[in-house]
Amino acid sequence: MAKVCLMLMLALATVANGAYNCPKTNGQFEDAVQCDKFYDCVDGVAKEKFCPDGLVFDPLNRKVNKCDHVFNVDCGDRLELQPPQPTKKCPRRNGFFAHPDPTVCNIFYNCIDGEAIEITCTTGLHFDEYSGTCVWPDSAGRENCGKVGNKLKDGFECPKEGQVDSRGMAVDHPKYAHPEDCQKFYVCLNGVTPREQGCSDGTVYNDEQQRCDAPENVPGCEDWYKDDDKKA
Repeated sequence: MAKVCLMLMLALATVANGAYNCPKTNGQFEDAVQCDKFYDCVDGVAKEKFCPDGLVFDPLNRKVNKCDHVFNVDCGDRLELQPPQPTKKCPRRNGFFAHPDPTVCNIFYNCIDGEAIEITCTTGLHFDEYSGTCVWPDSAGRENCGKVGNKLKDGFECPKEGQVDSRGMAVDHPKYAHPEDCQKFYVCLNGVTPREQGCSDGTVYNDEQQRCDAPENVPGCEDWYKDDDKKA
């Protein structure tokens, strides 16, 4: 009698949770139509659950937490998703997302629970939404990248003569020091498309070394952070 009552309770619990029948007594199983929805079965009782917004359920994942980024999971016919929960720079609360300006292809955002971390690709690369990584422009296949013009707001344009390295070879993506700001510099993608970039706090751009360096190593920029030191 007790066994019959237990079976009845399990059956009622299954119906209460969307009439989902657990394939196995214990485990996590994908929903048939929604990629970020799954069922957690414990002793044959299914509990409906959802991945954090922006992540989807991977039934092949061997980890306890089977929710992963979209580009890592084959959703197949499970095309539906929960309504997005966007924040200022995140279309969904979790994931890797392109810059909202379609002409800016080298900057993307890593969104973690709605907080956006801005990331810049290595010079010459573009963000690929399908892999969540920076790749060569040909692989990314994005359009309108950098077609806002070849002059920045401050008037900088890439010099036509370009640069050569110590071997006399043309530099693919030459760099140039900012004329007024020691912390900033310019990168000319393929020698023609300018991008303004900056060194991390505490360092300045060394035009001779073509890299960020300590202020004392760059003539004219030795005291760039002097006022900051006084404030500290």
